[in-house]
Amino acid sequence: MTVYNFSAGPAVMPTSVLKQAQSELMDYQGSGMSVMELSHRSSLFDAILKDAKKRLRELMNIPDNYHVLFLQGGASLQFSMVPLNLAQNKKALYVNTGVWSKKAIAAAKALDNVEVEVIASSEADNFSYIPTITPDMIDQKAAYLHITTNNTIVGTAFQNIPDTGNVPIVADMSSNILANNYNVTDFGLIYAGAQKNIGPAGLMVVIIRDDLLGLCEVNEPMLDYKVQADADSLYNTPPTFAIYMAQLVFKWLQELGGIPEILKQDQEKAQLLYDAIDKSKLFTSPIQSTSRSITNIPFVTGDEKLDQKFNAEALAAGFENLKGHRSVGGMRASLYNAFPKEGVKALVAFMEKFEKENGGA
Repeated sequence: MTVYNFSAGPAVMPTSVLKQAQSELMDYQGSGMSVMELSHRSSLFDAILKDAKKRLRELMNIPDNYHVLFLQGGASLQFSMVPLNLAQNKKALYVNTGVWSKKAIAAAKALDNVEVEVIASSEADNFSYIPTITPDMIDQKAAYLHITTNNTIVGTAFQNIPDTGNVPIVADMSSNILANNYNVTDFGLIYAGAQKNIGPAGLMVVIIRDDLLGLCEVNEPMLDYKVQADADSLYNTPPTFAIYMAQLVFKWLQELGGIPEILKQDQEKAQLLYDAIDKSKLFTSPIQSTSRSITNIPFVTGDEKLDQKFNAEALAAGFENLKGHRSVGGMRASLYNAFPKEGVKALVAFMEKFEKENGGA
């Protein structure tokens, strides 16, 4: 039975990347050692680190005045690092579009010397859309505006990045990095967990503009972006194997045609599923069409017991991790870059079969 992994993360990875890692697992480039055994100060790992950063810069067209950092701690640590580094004794603006936005807001509010203002929220409507952000909503004295570009749990995404004047935008891009056509220069800082479109869990990518380094005194060096940038992501032992895997994914993506090509493929995959949902008499999308994510696609039947039946039968048929997040229920298909189009076609066929057997006509 073919298994299709719709997990929201850790997520499916390219088969060719896994095979290369497997072939090099015991002996990396004739060293007699696994990548997991290489010293992070060795020339072999130095080459991996430099190449990974170079490839990411090329893929995202990252200008020279931005640092690329490979850190640890996940997006949850960034929720605190961002205000610590950018907004002490200042105001920070936030847009509330889901669970992870709320966590970022809570982390910033936990700091005594940071003023937090939520300028827009879609919580009253179950986060079913992305609020409109206009220039007049942005206090030009604010340290930054924080947005979550793609909301993994509810399935919404920013289609356009707001105009904030001189206020830098900080973006949690964990679930749609390398799967969008945003311009890096529209942001002051981007952070993203690797476990969706980049590699295994444990690696955090931070892309930060030079002028945002060293703005605040951070007493803990591990949490100081400037310390990490000055140390070239080597202040402490980095997640070496995760960086190696990211390097392989970046190479795979470049050989595929880069972000324009993978975005085209992602849009085609998403359209297949959205078309099936929209024409169905059983399944519906809880998200407003103008805010739909192409990365995380939720759908429901409107009957909790029928949703449970669908999830059980889908799992038995080889569709892994389709069950929606516990906070929203229903179903959710996460179609990250490495997820095959054949898997979407198989899911659509299964949905059509389920609908014939369970009503909806």
